[in-house]
Amino acid sequence: MSKNIKIIGSGFSSLAAACYLAQQGHDVTVYEKNATIGGRARQLQRDGFTFDIGPTWYWMPDVFERFFADFGKKPSDYYSLEKLSPAYSVYFAEKDLITIADNLDEITNAFEAIEKGSGNELREFIDEAKSNYDIAIKDLVYRPGESPLELVTPQTMLKMGQFFGNISKDIRKRFKNKKLVQVLEFPVLFLGAKPSDTPSFYNFMNYADFGLGTWHPKGGMYSVIRSMETLAIELGVTIITNANIEKIGIEDDKATSLIVNGKRMDADIIVSGADYHHTETLLERRYRAYSEKYWEKRTFAPSSLLFYVGFDKKVQNVEHHTLFFDTDFDIHAKDIYDNPKWPEEPLFYASFPSKTDKEAAPDGKEAGIFLIPLAPGLEDTPELREQYFEKIITRFEKLTQQEVQSHILFKESFCVNDFVREYNSYKGNAYGLANTLLQTAFLRPKLKSSKVKNLYFTGQLTVPGPGVPPALISGKLVAGLVAKHSKNNKPTEIPSL
Repeated sequence: MSKNIKIIGSGFSSLAAACYLAQQGHDVTVYEKNATIGGRARQLQRDGFTFDIGPTWYWMPDVFERFFADFGKKPSDYYSLEKLSPAYSVYFAEKDLITIADNLDEITNAFEAIEKGSGNELREFIDEAKSNYDIAIKDLVYRPGESPLELVTPQTMLKMGQFFGNISKDIRKRFKNKKLVQVLEFPVLFLGAKPSDTPSFYNFMNYADFGLGTWHPKGGMYSVIRSMETLAIELGVTIITNANIEKIGIEDDKATSLIVNGKRMDADIIVSGADYHHTETLLERRYRAYSEKYWEKRTFAPSSLLFYVGFDKKVQNVEHHTLFFDTDFDIHAKDIYDNPKWPEEPLFYASFPSKTDKEAAPDGKEAGIFLIPLAPGLEDTPELREQYFEKIITRFEKLTQQEVQSHILFKESFCVNDFVREYNSYKGNAYGLANTLLQTAFLRPKLKSSKVKNLYFTGQLTVPGPGVPPALISGKLVAGLVAKHSKNNKPTEIPSL
């Protein structure tokens, strides 16, 4: 029986859920509070420049392929992909950088040139990471986190020790060179926690990096959002923007309606892809499954200070993706997780999509995105933003040996206050809940409310975790639970669940 399903938010997880639920035959409406869809993956256009406001890395192409395949489609039906070569580069000091190629053979040679014997160590490490990837991404992450038994398989039993070790120790056992260690620890940052707090099993992110490579969808990550919008509409989904959700209506312990811009919208089922904590504040306190104390005790992934910069010339000595690890990683990590404060000398990341995509900037010009990871909940002022832009752009000029400040046409920033205002993000976090041992799988906030019937959640604060590929999977998982738990509705099998 078809249900009237309302979805809050239009990010990756919400759009994925909308597609799967429409495929099941439901009447699906998506509500987005902002003027454009995409959630944290929106787009900024200014003076002929185009920037992804949020995610800029396209990893795990197989997850995107699996998503579209569930609807008899391919990514290429909607957007074109280019594998980046090189994948990215990492600056450690002036003229001291490592360039990560688009294939494991060249990466292995680069490692061996820096540390004798590290080439063979890397191949063994990536072989293990691939094994974990096959278990995790092809199986475990497609389980809804309802029970710890979901983690018990013949494959995971053999890997059980890896859930209690950590990435940092494992890497340091194999590699002594500090630069190589930092390069190998970098992919884990996408999971939102320090490498020392991330279980060894999560080294599958290293296979995602070195094994599967880094890609760029033409038009940026927003082209993926647009593609999912097209698919959703093809499936019959209605998408409404400028639609602020003010309250979730409850009757007889069931979610029955949304108050949208002051008007009641009835629903049989409600799915929220908005911030989990914020969504529960739309409920009376007695219907909230997680207390304020619970959220205070969680380990959140970082927030970010981002700058979107238009340059009147091409920027030299950088790749599409460039990391700047010329300061102490451990000190910066402590400023995020242990003693939250603005870092004295932050690491940062820069993306120049116009290196690959001509549509990202006018001819002869460059679009630059700069990101500094920060602790959530920090004070955020225009003065601090300006101070930190000066810090990183000065270092950028020194490391890349060029002057760029006089070539800036404009810059816009996005930080803690914006994450709160635009996305109702808890403490302005950018990436959700970190994937630590105690925040993995069934230990994360549930996809289905334990206190309100017909209320579900999806996205980076629930299963399986932060990142774009997990968001796609989260949307699939919640649709599967809706099919499983909907009363008076024979469950519809979701392909590949």
